[in-house]
Amino acid sequence: MPSSAPVPPDLSAAPAPAVPSPPARTRATTRQPVHRRTFLSGTAAAGGALAVTATGLSPAAAAAKDHGRAAADTAPLTVRPADRRYADLRRGTNQRWVGSPEQIVLATSTSDVVRAVQQAVDSGARLAVRSGGHCYEDFTTSREITVVLDLSRMDDISYDERRRAFSVQPGAALGRVYDRLYKGWGVYLPAGNCPTVAAGGHIQGGGYGSMSRRDGLAVDHLYGIEIVVVQADGTARAVTATREPDDPHRDLWWAHTGGGGGNFGVVTRYWLRSPDAKGSDPAAQLPTPPREVWLSEVAWPWEQLTEARFTRLMWNHGDWHARNSGPDSPYTKLFSQLKPFHKSAGAVVLDSLVDAGAPGAERLLQSYVSEVGAGVGVQPQVRQYRRVPWLHATQWPGFTGPDPTIRFKGKSVYARRNYTDAQIAAAYRHLTRDDFHNPSALLMIASYGGAVNRVAPDDTAVPQRDSVLKYQVVSLWNDAADDEANIAWVRECYRDMFAATGGVPVPNETNDGCFVNYADVDLADPRWNTSGVPWHDLYYKNGYRRLQKVKAAWDPTGFFRHAQSIRPA
Repeated sequence: MPSSAPVPPDLSAAPAPAVPSPPARTRATTRQPVHRRTFLSGTAAAGGALAVTATGLSPAAAAAKDHGRAAADTAPLTVRPADRRYADLRRGTNQRWVGSPEQIVLATSTSDVVRAVQQAVDSGARLAVRSGGHCYEDFTTSREITVVLDLSRMDDISYDERRRAFSVQPGAALGRVYDRLYKGWGVYLPAGNCPTVAAGGHIQGGGYGSMSRRDGLAVDHLYGIEIVVVQADGTARAVTATREPDDPHRDLWWAHTGGGGGNFGVVTRYWLRSPDAKGSDPAAQLPTPPREVWLSEVAWPWEQLTEARFTRLMWNHGDWHARNSGPDSPYTKLFSQLKPFHKSAGAVVLDSLVDAGAPGAERLLQSYVSEVGAGVGVQPQVRQYRRVPWLHATQWPGFTGPDPTIRFKGKSVYARRNYTDAQIAAAYRHLTRDDFHNPSALLMIASYGGAVNRVAPDDTAVPQRDSVLKYQVVSLWNDAADDEANIAWVRECYRDMFAATGGVPVPNETNDGCFVNYADVDLADPRWNTSGVPWHDLYYKNGYRRLQKVKAAWDPTGFFRHAQSIRPA
């Protein structure tokens, strides 16, 4: 540990020995454990008449031309089963899902997308859209899909002077977005922690990460979109939509501020500018990230955690967030993930980050770690405590992941208050089960709230605007032979944690539904959701009716669809 980085006073004066790494093979449920510090995020990407808005935006046809429209006689690259690249391109990050499409179209321009969508409409082909491939479910790989429209080569990031906004294409991975925005203009977007997740599905699903408590969600900085839609007559065309009050397409923009991927069309470009941005200087159009951050990782060994001690640790954590997640809290500069791993991993881990430029930054971090561990009766092991530049911190393995060679299942929760006693008891029971052994099964609990809660619930399509925590029950594994055991563990842990509300986090004084980017088809399965609350109300709450109207207006034929797509009104 560097001499310039003092250890928090409530912890040991020197790092304690690290918890031993789990064995390479524990049981059949996990043959090669995935690295314990893993973050999951994202889903597949999604997507009237042309019009010139009163704000002076040009028609979509002109916009497409301005941004490198391909020559009319140049077809995009198409990969079919005989192509050696097919094995890679038929799948995304979650190796549970392997598609069998007839073709995979790798678009490089808006005109490529228009052409591919039109051909699919004309031929009656079932089309799915993919940007980074991080979908939790089989929305881009199901058997019904014959054409995959891959947007990964559409990864341009630039500044649009006419719109005073940054232009980001859907295939741009978040790591590239951070690098380009920061090196080019000294700004950033408060988006997700996984650098390989692409902007395409991430942004339109809401988009949150380690700086969202300070600067809000990614969609809170979304100025406009360019999107390819299919009209009632079957014509595919590109349109633009912005947040300007006089934009006739404003509802289409709103639907992409949390409405989820694959619902309305194919987003081919995002324009990003903060609502309070002024002037024409690019460096003033988006937030400035911290210059440096403090990183901390501490761990409580499972061998020392009784149920009472675990309960106290969880209660402390939830209580702290309930008290310190208001928009004006000094702790909005702090983000953390509590990771109660299955006991076979050896420890419950707390990874934290704080803006080093915040007043009393170290004191804030030290106080947080101390309060979470207060009264537990176990001295946490200090694994890391150091100060690093912000851009480097975006690659920190404490938050990043997942490994693209693994299989996973996750189920999400928005929490408005502390965990209930019943939720903690259920979590403890499943995390300490002796009939299941996977060091990469865990609860992944992220700090939330802060600036996120400054926005009104209906200003965007993300209605969860008073939550304090956002988490998931998740398991990661390698072998298909272990699917049944791991999926069952996730389902049973989640069901039992929310047994009081039908096995799902029905919005009430404690819970606030689910996160659309962590897609979960179980929410529509009566075996796992006995609450009587439909899946779409868990994601969108009362906003679903408005999303249905947008769907009816912009995708009246229902061309863009998947297992949890929005149904037209």
